[in-house]
Amino acid sequence: MILITGAAGYIGSHTLHNLYQKKRKIVAIDNLYSGFKWAIPDTSIDLYIGNCGDPELLQFIFKKYKVESVIHFAAHLEVEESTRLPIKYYKNNFFNSLSLIEQCLKHDINQFIFSSTCAVYGTPEKIPVSESTPVNPLTSYGKSKLATEWALQDLTSSTATPLSLFTENSVNKLKFAILRYFNVAGAKVGGGLGQSTPNATQLIKVASEVAVGKRSHLKIFGSDYPTPDGTCVRDYIHVDDLAEAHSLALEYLESGGASGIFNCGYGQGFSVNEVVSSMNKVIKRELPVEYVSRRAGDAISIFADPSRVKNTLGWKPKYQDIDLICKTQYEWEKEIISRGL
Repeated sequence: MILITGAAGYIGSHTLHNLYQKKRKIVAIDNLYSGFKWAIPDTSIDLYIGNCGDPELLQFIFKKYKVESVIHFAAHLEVEESTRLPIKYYKNNFFNSLSLIEQCLKHDINQFIFSSTCAVYGTPEKIPVSESTPVNPLTSYGKSKLATEWALQDLTSSTATPLSLFTENSVNKLKFAILRYFNVAGAKVGGGLGQSTPNATQLIKVASEVAVGKRSHLKIFGSDYPTPDGTCVRDYIHVDDLAEAHSLALEYLESGGASGIFNCGYGQGFSVNEVVSSMNKVIKRELPVEYVSRRAGDAISIFADPSRVKNTLGWKPKYQDIDLICKTQYEWEKEIISRGL
């Protein structure tokens, strides 16, 4: 049995669908802060509405179900907001994660997959970014994720005193895979699922909302960066490819793989202007844009070296195409309107 936290959210729901299609048994937690019940594909999957760091809820679930693995998505993720409301991010992203990890250790969970971010790198001196690139997060979002990474590594180390000493187990069994996402975008290929959070700030999501008339124009934050066209450069990864990376990470740990950190990206950067051009191509017209001042916490340019996730997990992305990413997001935005979601 797999416990998925944040299971009704954007990336959590895509991963849940991926595992559900592979006939995996799942139990879900989501407080519906940015998730939706309709994103859970089948009523046979038990969804608990609550906080992923609630010890009583976690103890109930771990006692009721034979949970062996946890995939932890639940988090706040708006970079700019985290610069204004750091305590909100440390409380939810770090303290709730710490509580979840503690309960996993107490209940002898075997595998833990953590949803992290490339924001832990800040603005790296060299790109592409490998897992050995020095970490230097610029925002409370990135710092809260990195703090959880460190806690997970410390609490599962061979020298840590196991929390399961009162059972027959004498060592911590929990192994982890930390997946550091680059910019996740797009919607489920074939339709039916996608990002639906109101007031989202991700570029391709916002561009698609402008395309369908939900917003009047697209704001581009900064045109004076030291990049070829003056706008920030990012590595955009399709959400279905990222969901498959989680499935492979779980299989890797289940088969005896060692704990590790994996960058999840395509290894190719696109500027904001290039993404806008791609969306214009998809919708066959030009989006109205407004260039405004830089946004706090934005790195200049960052894209992944995905060698480790490919070589270790056997990850083979299927949707590495910026036009396809924009198209699936645009089609999902139209589907949201047609379905009244």
